[in-house]
Amino acid sequence: MKSLFYNAEQVPQLLSQVEELGFSPNYDYEKHRIELSWPRKNQEAYIRLPITLSCNTQFEFDFEKEISYLMLLVQSGSASVGVFKGEDCLAHKVFSAYMVRKKQGTSQIKHLKTKGKSRAGSRVRLASTLEFFEEINLRLQSHFAVFEFDRIAMSCSKILIPYLYGAKEATPFDKKDSRIYKIPKHLHQPNFEVMLGMQKYLNKAELVFDQDVFGQLNDFGSGVIFDEEE
Repeated sequence: MKSLFYNAEQVPQLLSQVEELGFSPNYDYEKHRIELSWPRKNQEAYIRLPITLSCNTQFEFDFEKEISYLMLLVQSGSASVGVFKGEDCLAHKVFSAYMVRKKQGTSQIKHLKTKGKSRAGSRVRLASTLEFFEEINLRLQSHFAVFEFDRIAMSCSKILIPYLYGAKEATPFDKKDSRIYKIPKHLHQPNFEVMLGMQKYLNKAELVFDQDVFGQLNDFGSGVIFDEEE
């Protein structure tokens, strides 16, 4: 798959251009993207919208509204929480925990899922895991008490989701909260620099397509091109 990136202000023109080619657009709120159906082929492309850009099913864009969103990035042993409004980062916090089995390189949670408890250090790692998610949720609670968020941008592996929502300190939003936006990008170690890099990614529009099928979209260049798999 190929990706072309655009600023938010370029989205209306981009949408107009793809419609002129015969694509049928449909806005998906959960994924915050415009699906582009092609009537003569069983293939699709899409425009992932900037998280900072408000859109509705009539493709009306509100460039005046400043979108506030919370970003939550979680991996085994590390996490980042950030509060963003428009292009600004208002608050951030990085968390770490002793969750990884040193020799095997796997998390204690994954080990428990596959082989059960180990004798050496397992209780320490599990206790650290539980405290890790309690601290994250306490931070989330403090942000939700102060800010009203339009979206919740999340990247958290499925194996960790039960620990996030099952922690002693409650997560201040439901796992079915309609504001949740699953970040469609591979996550590296979630430190502050990675979080800021993810912010730049989320604030851009992205046209994604198979260039072997939709080669005509190659002309919509913006100066930034890369393969989505990289």
